[in-house]
Amino acid sequence: MSNSDLKSAIPRHIAIIMDGNGRWAKKRFLPRVLGHRQGAQVVKDIVKACQKLKIEILSLYAFSTENWKRPEEEISALFDILLTFIKKDFQEFVQNNVKLRILGDLSRFPETVRKEINEVLKATSQNTGLQVNIALNYGARQELLRAFKNLNKKNIKVPNEEDISNELYTAGQPDPDLLIRTSGEMRVSNFLLWQIAYSEIYITQKLWPDFSQKDLEEAIIDFQKRQRRFGGLE
Repeated sequence: MSNSDLKSAIPRHIAIIMDGNGRWAKKRFLPRVLGHRQGAQVVKDIVKACQKLKIEILSLYAFSTENWKRPEEEISALFDILLTFIKKDFQEFVQNNVKLRILGDLSRFPETVRKEINEVLKATSQNTGLQVNIALNYGARQELLRAFKNLNKKNIKVPNEEDISNELYTAGQPDPDLLIRTSGEMRVSNFLLWQIAYSEIYITQKLWPDFSQKDLEEAIIDFQKRQRRFGGLE
């Protein structure tokens, strides 16, 4: 499938719940960490694919507030993978005009991880190409609570939708047009609950480490067949 097979209605903002790393590894009798490492490689591939397709924003659910319940060894391995991605792999994106944005609260992350992330945020702050949102220690309910607390501090007692949107981690960005979830699970798992109110949802049985540019293009083509009425009539 080539770019010419895709119609002109390319979504501006794609959000992805990257699910299935552990199951991918289990199917191959491998340690879970190897599934996460392969998943990180797929992130690189999908970022490049979105650049080719002229997607404006890509939001990736990498580490949720609930993921702290996992074994300490797995969390430590995830931090190592994240550090490698930020130190080495993301440097390529820095040079290719990609801009990084973090969705979530980094305060619980090790200082080494926070430092590397902040350096990349600074290095990409003036880039104007694809924006990659990486959700780390992110939960949508927690994001909304944070927004309401900020509004209360500003003495905005009766906020409107714009007021709330401006206090979210995605402030200033269009909402996702398309939400993709891998591994076949039929839930949104506390991801961008406010922002995906009218997103088109696409579920694939593919586990994240098996997800490819072809799968991304198929999701976009499926999206282009939808009629987005936003509560109105056709």
